[in-house]
Amino acid sequence: MTDPAPFVVRPATTADVRRIHALLEPYVQKRILLGKDLAVLFGSVQQFVVAEVDGQIVGCGALHVMWEDLGEIRTLIVHDEWLHHGIGRAIVEVLEQQARDLGIHRLFCLTFEVEFFTRRGFAPIGEQVVDPDVYSQLLRSPDEGVAEFLDLAHVKPNTLGNTRMLKHL
Repeated sequence: MTDPAPFVVRPATTADVRRIHALLEPYVQKRILLGKDLAVLFGSVQQFVVAEVDGQIVGCGALHVMWEDLGEIRTLIVHDEWLHHGIGRAIVEVLEQQARDLGIHRLFCLTFEVEFFTRRGFAPIGEQVVDPDVYSQLLRSPDEGVAEFLDLAHVKPNTLGNTRMLKHL
């Protein structure tokens, strides 16, 4: 068996958005990830990195800033054929470095892949992980990821079975 082709993780461009959407869609159909409209993906393309092999997008992930010291890793996907080749780990490492560069000290994720994130230093979190003043400010955010982080009741039907996890950088 030959070694798989090398991959590169790089910032996403607008030319990647439709390929990110196509990569995301099977996971939306399986109810593993929430769907994102193309307009949302184009509007947040600067948050994404992609893993590329021979011109093909085989993985992606995004870093979303939630608060001055808090970010979220979201939309982390690796194509089934490329699992267990270090692509997910590499994407998370790039996003963690971006978070550090922005001054973020804590990273949140909402995931079914608890073992993967545990190996990366994330741990499940309880109910209250920010102080009351920050909580009240975050309540004003229209972002669904913030609502998931805060564990608000209106997002619970979409997050059943997911684990809320946090890592201190």
